[in-house]
Amino acid sequence: MRVIITGLVGQYPFGGVIWDYLHYLLGFRSLGHEVLYLEDSGAWPYDPVAGTITHDCSFALQSLTKIFTDFDLAESWVYRNGADGKFYGAGEKVAREWLRQGDLLVNVSSAGWLRDYDLRVGHKMFIDGDPMFCQIGLLDGSNPQYAGRVRDHDSHFTFGLSVGQPNCPVPVDGICWRPTVQPIALEHWPVAPIRPDAPWTTVMNWASYRPKIWQGKEYGQKNLEFIKFKELPTKTSAPFRLAMGMGVGGHCPTKELRKLGWDLVDPQEVAPDHQSYRSFLTSSRGEWSIAKHGYVEGKTGWFSCRTACYLAAGRPAVVQETGWSQHLPRQQGIL
Repeated sequence: MRVIITGLVGQYPFGGVIWDYLHYLLGFRSLGHEVLYLEDSGAWPYDPVAGTITHDCSFALQSLTKIFTDFDLAESWVYRNGADGKFYGAGEKVAREWLRQGDLLVNVSSAGWLRDYDLRVGHKMFIDGDPMFCQIGLLDGSNPQYAGRVRDHDSHFTFGLSVGQPNCPVPVDGICWRPTVQPIALEHWPVAPIRPDAPWTTVMNWASYRPKIWQGKEYGQKNLEFIKFKELPTKTSAPFRLAMGMGVGGHCPTKELRKLGWDLVDPQEVAPDHQSYRSFLTSSRGEWSIAKHGYVEGKTGWFSCRTACYLAAGRPAVVQETGWSQHLPRQQGIL
C-alpha cells in the first residue's frame, strides 16, 4: 500500500513530538508499505529562537531534512508552508499525486488540513491523541471547520481506550471511535542496564492549553493532577527528575516544587530532538507521570505514547490511572 501520514514535526521538531509521528512511518514501512510524511496543517512556521510564528520556514526545513535523513526517509516527506502555500521536500506534485492515488491516509491528531486537494485516497483514517478534548471540540461550536474536517474521515480511532463504553462520559455524537495505542518501532529503543543512581523521570507540560467545558464541567490540564502528588519527594528517597515545560502563561510554581524535592529541568535543554529525548528516557530508572485532568475525569482510558517508549526501552512506568488498566496488563512493567 501507499500510506500517507500527517504530522507536525516541522512545526514542533522537539523530542517526543517527533517520535509521535515518526513511529507510524517506521511501522508501516517495516510492514512493507510505501510511506509519505505530509505536513500541511495550514499553520505558519514557528521560530523557536524568536519564540513566535513567522513566514520563514527555514528552521522547519532544516529540522525535517535532518530527522528524515537519520531514518532513511530523505525522499519521503513533504512540507507545506502555511504562510504562502509553497511546498518543500518531495514537492507539490508528489503530495497531490499520493492524495489522489494513495491507499491510506492516516491523519494523526488532525495534523492534516488537506483543504485544496483532489482527495481520492482509498481510505481516510483519523487518529485522536487527545481524548475528551478532541470530542468536546467537535461539539462545543468553538471551531466548526475543525469539526467538519474531523468528521470527514472513513474511520476514527482514539487513544482513549474507554471512549464509547457505558462508564465513559466522553461524548461520541454518532462517531464510532475505535480504540488504538501508539505504535513503537522497537529496534529504535534498545534496552540498556539501569544505573543505580538513575532517577524517575518524565517529560511534560504544566498546562498545554486552557481547560475546556462540557455540560457545565471543566476538564483541565496536568497541573490540576500534579498538585495531588506534589509532596511525593518528601515521602521517599527516590530521586525525581522532570523535564517540565512552563505551559500556558508560564504559571508553573517551579520554586515551590523544587523546595519539595523535585528536580525540574527545561525540556528544550535535555530533550530538544529525537536523539536527546531517547537518551533522556533511557537514562532513567523508569517513568513517573500524571495525566491530564481531562483524561482522568473523563475516564478515557488514555495511555501515553511516551510511556510506551519507556516500556520499549525496558523501563518500568508508574503512571496515573485514566481507565487504561481495564484494557492493558497491570504489574507487567506498569503500575
